[in-house]
Amino acid sequence: MLDPDILLAIDLPEVTQAVGWRDCIIYALGLGYGMDPMDEEELAFVDETKLKVMPAIANVLAMAPHWMSRPGTSVDYSRIVHGEQAVRILRPLEAGRTVTAKTRVTDVADKGKGGLIVTERTIVDAETGEAHAVVRQSAYSRGQGGFGRKQTTAPLAAEPIPERAPDRTVTLATLPGQALIYRLSGDYNPLHSDPASAARSGFPRPILHGMATFGMACRALMRALCGNDPARVLAQEGRFSAPVVPGETLAFAIWDVAPGVAAYEARVPERDALVLTNGRFEYAV
Repeated sequence: MLDPDILLAIDLPEVTQAVGWRDCIIYALGLGYGMDPMDEEELAFVDETKLKVMPAIANVLAMAPHWMSRPGTSVDYSRIVHGEQAVRILRPLEAGRTVTAKTRVTDVADKGKGGLIVTERTIVDAETGEAHAVVRQSAYSRGQGGFGRKQTTAPLAAEPIPERAPDRTVTLATLPGQALIYRLSGDYNPLHSDPASAARSGFPRPILHGMATFGMACRALMRALCGNDPARVLAQEGRFSAPVVPGETLAFAIWDVAPGVAAYEARVPERDALVLTNGRFEYAV
């Protein structure tokens, strides 16, 4: 089982990362940008001569690399799945900057059959000290519950989905090899690239990174609600409910909740699987 005392006491080192235009383009390619070479709005995210930085890149910047897999954490890394993700954009990121962040474990909760680990990091400009974004996420460790600690933080994604037809929908295709591109943004877990590793984790084939699905949700929402203007994106939340297999289609249903606020969810229509739910998106109107 997880040991909450060990996890809450972990002091992870600060991470510094230079974010060049290549990093921004590789991230955007991992979300499927550039599939239509005639879509000039989306091409701006993969063309260094007129580069727009995809705001969801904040989710992968200055991460503490695979710290849960280190000996002594009490975490069985092979049992970890992504639970929820939340990001708040405080200042748009520009390519060519260096950022720093320190990951903190903010909560460890017993969920019966498993344990929930909640982390947070604030991404700041290394030169100016200005904050770019606050990223929070939860990981669920299957079979490592039973330690009795209740959750002390609020859920990261709790937006109710309206019981009516969505106000708009956006459908995006994923590529069969998309996880192999997305992993270049820093998540090299073999679950997403090695068939044998995927099989050991109970999957018939490598699956797409949850963070790629989350980033594609931002892509769909930004296109539908923000005119593909990254500066209008303020915040995004979502809960992962099932994995996506590279090559499947993602259908995003979007509901207007209030001015500048939308609820959303994502399904894979080929098998009618809900893969991302309780989504909330905030944007400048």
